[in-house]
Amino acid sequence: MRLIVTVVLLAASPAATPPTATPGALKTFGDWAVGCDNVHRCTLASLAPETAGNPGYTLEIARTAGPAGGFELALGNTGNGLAPTALRVGSARFALTGDALAGTNANRIVAALVNARTVTLLGRTGKPLGTISLAGLSAALRYADAVQHRVDTVTCAVAKGRAPAASVPAAPLAPVIHTPAPTGTPARLSKGQIAAIKRTARCDAPPSPDVDWSPVVSSVGGDTSLAVLPCSVGAYNVIGALFVIRGNRIEPARTDAPAGFEASGADPETPVPSVVNGAFENGVLTSYAKGRGLGDCGVSQRFAWDGTRLRLIEQAEMSECRGNPNFIRTWTARVERP
Repeated sequence: MRLIVTVVLLAASPAATPPTATPGALKTFGDWAVGCDNVHRCTLASLAPETAGNPGYTLEIARTAGPAGGFELALGNTGNGLAPTALRVGSARFALTGDALAGTNANRIVAALVNARTVTLLGRTGKPLGTISLAGLSAALRYADAVQHRVDTVTCAVAKGRAPAASVPAAPLAPVIHTPAPTGTPARLSKGQIAAIKRTARCDAPPSPDVDWSPVVSSVGGDTSLAVLPCSVGAYNVIGALFVIRGNRIEPARTDAPAGFEASGADPETPVPSVVNGAFENGVLTSYAKGRGLGDCGVSQRFAWDGTRLRLIEQAEMSECRGNPNFIRTWTARVERP
């Protein structure tokens, strides 16, 4: 049965729907990027030195907040190099077996990294496979210590103090987003309705053989559908305007955080909330704004429908296009469904 929908041309008003999700900021110190999310989990990511080529390997250092928060390390391979079996930091050598990158051993590795200039990755025979610059790591760790309120405590990564671990506050709680089950039949839009929402979103992109300009409509539950309307295209990115369909009404969706690179949203020329390279699956709308083709910078986001608006449930980003494709999480929320 075809659903007949009347388009209600309601302009999106940023003043009427102020963002309530506030992702953490990213900082860059030398050859390291660092960011902390709203539960104060901090992640540090190595970057390729600006004066040298891509080393082919990356190192991530993460730490949860709270008195018992320990380090977790992860090595990445961005080239075709061999998997390292050990790390050499100065005269110290750390075998990468079992849970070597977590727990007490991870804490020991970080302690060794603080005062070193590079870390060398070793292969199975002990041959060096590559190095990762540690320039800026100490400053990045100090920043994380400050965010997690570890300064002057024994839990500091750098410049430990004397205050006991118990003086470090617990991690903040993540917000809980209650969402309906994404059941039901998606609404069907007529050619006239599609033309109307294109006018509302000011979509005037020329036809392209590489882009399907038809809206993708998905059910978000409660007799409500979400339409992602491809609206404009740029390098690596297709911007889609968001509309909510309820019964005989179509109106711009509301979100609690902008998608894309800018604080104004994915496309400042489009007066409708939008996502980049958007897709909707299992009740989650994703947005992935690529900074360049390598995928080593940009913003990745996930939104869930709470019955009135799209709520940001995760954001990860990398502001530096310097060879590390592992984005840093800056926002998280917990989703609950009936």
